[in-house]
Amino acid sequence: MRINWMASAAFGVLLSACADTAPDKASETKNSSVGAERPSQTTQKTPGYNANKNVYFGDLHIHTKNSFDAYIFNVRTTPADVYRFAAGQPLKHPSGFEMKLAGPPLDFVAATDHGAYMGVLPAMDNPESPLSDHELAKKMFGADVSDPTAIIRNFQTIGHSVRTGKPIEGLYDRALIDRTWQGAVQTADKYYAPGKLTTFAAYEYTAVTSGRGADGFAGGNLHRNVVFENSAPERLFSVLDSPNPEDLWDWMDNTRSAGHDVLSIPHNSNVSDGEMFDMVTFGGGVIDADYTSQRLRNEPIVEMAQVKGTSETHPALSPNDEFASFEIYDQLLASNIVSKINGSYIREALARGLALEEATGTNPYAFGLIGSSDSHVAGGAYDEQDYWSKVGVVDGTAESRGSVPPGGAKSWENVERDPNAENWFSKWSAAGYAAVWAEENTRTSIFNGMRQKETYATSGPRIRLRFFGGNMNADILASANMVEQAYSAGVPMGGKFKTDSAPSFLAWAARDPRGALLDRIQIIKSWHTAEGPQEAVYDVACSGGASPDPETRRCPNNGASVDLSNCAPSSGAGDAELKTVWTDPDYTAGESAAYYVRVLENPTCRWSSWDALNAGTEFHPDLPPTLKERAWSSPIWTASK
Repeated sequence: MRINWMASAAFGVLLSACADTAPDKASETKNSSVGAERPSQTTQKTPGYNANKNVYFGDLHIHTKNSFDAYIFNVRTTPADVYRFAAGQPLKHPSGFEMKLAGPPLDFVAATDHGAYMGVLPAMDNPESPLSDHELAKKMFGADVSDPTAIIRNFQTIGHSVRTGKPIEGLYDRALIDRTWQGAVQTADKYYAPGKLTTFAAYEYTAVTSGRGADGFAGGNLHRNVVFENSAPERLFSVLDSPNPEDLWDWMDNTRSAGHDVLSIPHNSNVSDGEMFDMVTFGGGVIDADYTSQRLRNEPIVEMAQVKGTSETHPALSPNDEFASFEIYDQLLASNIVSKINGSYIREALARGLALEEATGTNPYAFGLIGSSDSHVAGGAYDEQDYWSKVGVVDGTAESRGSVPPGGAKSWENVERDPNAENWFSKWSAAGYAAVWAEENTRTSIFNGMRQKETYATSGPRIRLRFFGGNMNADILASANMVEQAYSAGVPMGGKFKTDSAPSFLAWAARDPRGALLDRIQIIKSWHTAEGPQEAVYDVACSGGASPDPETRRCPNNGASVDLSNCAPSSGAGDAELKTVWTDPDYTAGESAAYYVRVLENPTCRWSSWDALNAGTEFHPDLPPTLKERAWSSPIWTASK
């Protein structure tokens, strides 16, 4: 049954859970030895192997029809479609148009369907499945169902189950979920092509705190993507096993002991209601060495950017950072309630971690960074100029996502705006990328890169970024073997080094050949004092050979602009490559700090402006017409002891 007529009226409820209709063939037969027969793990190096590492771009956050909050919006793509799209093949969007990567194929990718009720909705909609006889299935997919309000009300039951972690009797078909998961693992193995496309078996653990709002329905996002290296267990651990992420870590430790290395990647801390980077445990206990060790063992990296906004910082936390207000989305899922800011953003978390380390000797927030998409249509919309949003039929057109006036109007004057598009879809972002430095494009090498935190996030462009800290000398910049020397002289992003003097860093960035020229490189410092979290933003490399102002620490405006009549960028401003060696001018002896790089492109049109331009309408008056795409490195930590 197709239910696209419910459109955005349904979305507020369905978001709370956050191609044919039959399950994948691989998932129909139970495999009692998933992971026993895997693609051979050879020690032979693949073409392009580089001891000094290559950068690989990928996406570790993509949903298919096996996710309950994708199927309900007419998504019928499968995990196999995720891998075909990543390899450069086109896919059909649920709204009927073609989706295709605008740039080269991805290097690595994972389908990450929700572990809770994985594959259950397709079965509910399949007359040959016993689940189609469930009372809830009849109310949602029955032949006589015609009331969208009733569908929404009944689908909300599934969302409520996921939020509370309490399974629905008769619908929680664990054998079906196991078969669907095993099929997903087999599909990832089938499409794994070492040296060309690395595929990981993965899923989403969808924990949410609740109790906010008049009905107590709004909650903080504690979602994680769980990614396996070379093999996976037959059964996954979902929020229906426990909504406590610390229980997930226990399961992961046991799974690793059984031979399946695994990590989890928190995402959308920006809407975690202050709980993703809290100063206490999930149950309110004291964060100690055991907690920190377990968290970092299982969660070495965090997702910085995706379609539901960025999690770097918030203008309220960083009032002196003029670039802090970038793709901010801060409403709790399925609500208009604003998430608590403290405890929700990465820059503050880095300082909090240092405070905990000083108090307890352990830092649970010494994590690296990646980006991803959170696409629910099997293919991420990474390009501002070719954007199809996230969910499916509910936001697949410019009008439905609120970037052009409704009803065919050319102007926003005197039109009735869709509140869902205004509050949610229009504030979403073109998706980000995960970038990993690794010796070769294989599961082992890329997974090791993530464990070592030699990773970074981008907001969409494939910017190349290196960051090293230690005994860096400016002479290294002219060296033909700069990277090799940097590895010898210090540590790469994700590392930590001891120093009794002002630390020095090497930062290098190169533009995406398909993207805009680079404006500047910044180094952002985060530390903690008795007064609380501290931060400083330094422009360290400016385009055009300019130097930062010694007082403001900012580069001069390079004059880059955008012609909003056609979204064409100005010419002549910006660089294809920037690099520098920088020493912290404000270092205090004995200080521990976290430093990371932010690279800014010249301004370009936001996706909402491209939508309006293509439709021949006015730009949305309340949306920024342009943005400065960017990349964020994983931090480097310094310590005096």
